[in-house]
Amino acid sequence: MAKLIDHLVSMTIRTNPQIEHAMELTGTVVMAAKRAQVWDALNDAAVLQACIPGCEEVVNESDTVRRARVMIKLGPVRARFNGTLTLSEVVAPERCLMSFEGSGGAAGMASGRSQVELIEEGGQTRVTYTVHASVGGKLGQIGGRLLDASARQLADQFFAALQAHLAPSAEVASVADKALGPVEPPPSLSEPSAASSASSVSSASIQAPTGPPSALRVVSGSPARAAPAAPAELSPLAAEFPRLFWFAMGVVSTGFGVWLGSRLFVS
Repeated sequence: MAKLIDHLVSMTIRTNPQIEHAMELTGTVVMAAKRAQVWDALNDAAVLQACIPGCEEVVNESDTVRRARVMIKLGPVRARFNGTLTLSEVVAPERCLMSFEGSGGAAGMASGRSQVELIEEGGQTRVTYTVHASVGGKLGQIGGRLLDASARQLADQFFAALQAHLAPSAEVASVADKALGPVEPPPSLSEPSAASSASSVSSASIQAPTGPPSALRVVSGSPARAAPAAPAELSPLAAEFPRLFWFAMGVVSTGFGVWLGSRLFVS
């Protein structure tokens, strides 16, 4: 029975080449960029041409109408499509509704609409999209599962390319945010910092000493502690006096021991 049903479906497709396939595609992608950056990229013809798989040309005919030429491959069908994309219900940079239609000659045609919404989440943007499309001609003869899988793959490739395009801009914005971080309040006057103390000391004018180092004094500014006087240098004899003293004491002790032993043991 299953083989008979498959055969009848196959015969229906071959006898009716204009059969259409309705397709619905939904998805959510988190982009590592701010919402304004994502919105600007989605409305930039050069960015779209670089990110859409197989895209050969994107031309802005007006603020809400774009014309595109795309070479795509869905299942066994490969064709060049020329289409028009029209924006409506635009609420920048939050959401918009896109209507599209295109023709691939003998390969068939496609038309539909897509709702796109951008939700800001901190420094990232959550992109939610819903696509309702109708595909006819040879494209309509492709199995529904294969057609949906191919469309999903194209969407994943597009958002991956868009993320790669936005990555450098997101990094620059992150660095700028860190550079323009919160300004620290000035230190309290009741608790002067070490830097302010050092600056006050360094700003004081110091009079050159005319006497010993201990005579150094501060003329103006905060008072500074006088440097301790350097110890006077000792003569070589005074430096060797402790060692000579203990050497003499050792000689005397040895002589006394010898004398005492001679007196005790000789007698």
